[in-house]
Amino acid sequence: MKKILYVDMDNVLVDFASGVERLNENIRKEYEGHLDDVPGIFSLLDPMPGAIEAYEKLAQKFDTYILSTAPWKNSSAWTDKAEWVKKYLGNVAYKRLIITHHKDLNRGDYLIDDRKNNGAEHFSGKLILFGSSEFPDWKSVCVYLDVT
Repeated sequence: MKKILYVDMDNVLVDFASGVERLNENIRKEYEGHLDDVPGIFSLLDPMPGAIEAYEKLAQKFDTYILSTAPWKNSSAWTDKAEWVKKYLGNVAYKRLIITHHKDLNRGDYLIDDRKNNGAEHFSGKLILFGSSEFPDWKSVCVYLDVT
């Protein structure tokens, strides 16, 4: 039986800054401090370097899901995240997106996340803190999970 692996989206699979760069200055000022509430911003995001290839490899070894949080005040975020998964990960991740503000309610062996928020710090398995000194990029995560 495969071990269960969850992967966060924002700043793990997707580069949030790439969407911010595509916003005009007026929108950036209007939403300063809460840019994730900009309607449509989640449709503008590029993948993080190495994320797509890493996810595809991980999905072969693990029972892999995407575990993400979406802002309550941005109704387009939920749909945009689902469309992003279809566009960049296709059949590998089809119907494997879970959107929640309580990541600790999901049971599994690993969670790759860039923050300890929304229950990530209380996840029952191993939290792999993406972007940390131990796991600065996808290469280090794949080496740790023995997927190269």
